[in-house]
Amino acid sequence: MPAVTGKLAAASIALAVFATSTSAALAQKKYDTGATDTEIKIGNIMPYSGPASAYGIIGRTEAAYFKKVNEEGGINGRKINYISYDDAYSPPKTVEQARKLVESDEVLFIFNSLGTPPNSAIHKYMNSKKVPQLFVATGATKWNDPQNFPWTMGWQPNYQSETQIYAKWLLKNKPDARIAVLYQNDDYGKDYLKGLKDGLGSKASSMIVAEESYETSEPTIDNHIVKLKSTGADVFMNITTPKFAAQAIKKVAEIGWKPLHFLNNVSASVGSVMKPAGFENGQDIISADYLKDVSDPEWASDPGMKDFLAFMTKYFPEGDKLDKGTIVGYAVAQTLVQALKQCGDNLTRENVMKQAASLKDFRTEALLPGIQINTSATDFAPISQLRLEKFKGERWELFGDVISADVGG
Repeated sequence: MPAVTGKLAAASIALAVFATSTSAALAQKKYDTGATDTEIKIGNIMPYSGPASAYGIIGRTEAAYFKKVNEEGGINGRKINYISYDDAYSPPKTVEQARKLVESDEVLFIFNSLGTPPNSAIHKYMNSKKVPQLFVATGATKWNDPQNFPWTMGWQPNYQSETQIYAKWLLKNKPDARIAVLYQNDDYGKDYLKGLKDGLGSKASSMIVAEESYETSEPTIDNHIVKLKSTGADVFMNITTPKFAAQAIKKVAEIGWKPLHFLNNVSASVGSVMKPAGFENGQDIISADYLKDVSDPEWASDPGMKDFLAFMTKYFPEGDKLDKGTIVGYAVAQTLVQALKQCGDNLTRENVMKQAASLKDFRTEALLPGIQINTSATDFAPISQLRLEKFKGERWELFGDVISADVGG
């Protein structure tokens, strides 16, 4: 009997040891290049110079937000090392900076790099390297293509969805519209234009009376505006980045053209577009949004807006609160923090993508009420809802309901 008892005891001890070792193995931390017990190294590429330099404030806001995160203890005890480089909105330079971040700096992933042409230039490279190209700062439709590009994910509503919403509004409220389109001659501009045409459907050919493209190397787009006015169009679809958007708004007013004016969301910043263009010149322009606007008194007592303003005051006091880029950078940084929290101690590139694709009804309080972030293994478009807005006085006023418009890659 004692011998049997001894054998049972030995077996129990062996089982306990096995269970302990198995538990330890399951709890073992997993890292890829760019992550350690103390650090998460993140890469970023922004146009701090060049024709799209107005967007550089997004990168500076993100740097400030990660400073806040680090001061508060980091993410699961790890501090963020945020490395951000300038590409001047030049795709060849983007390629150079992406290679530097991945191969020299050895970041875990590249986050929120800006612009459709720049991100297109590194799209295949990032996927061939199996390094996440996460929450890119562009609304091109092609970022939602998990089957062919599983390492690339967008964040903001896509461009085609936005112009489809404008098209549907026009078909309902101004079906006899004569539309003149100004668009940037690259993937960004063409994506918006495609959405407009798809939204208008069979009426696109009769309603669109002029399409005028411009190059980012042009110092001014004044001549394009004059040409579009001469077509007799009564609707102006302004698909431009901030520098050119402000020029267009000014020139439309200067030559006495009074069309119904639509401005794409990426240039609807009060601070970097509407104010420089002159508030008096921007009255009644229509756009669409998914984020709260600092200039809107509706959010004056909103807890989420108070948090954003407190963050700006403490961590980015020199930043322009009226520049939409600041609240964009704040909101996308919060989304990343959520995905990284979900990673726990498994900071492999594969798990970063898995968690980014597992966001369920997530809200940063910078989002408009009713808008949520949802992703899945087959849906890499986190935000697919917008509300229309009209510029009045010195701010945007929302109108209508939240509109969902999913367009796949």
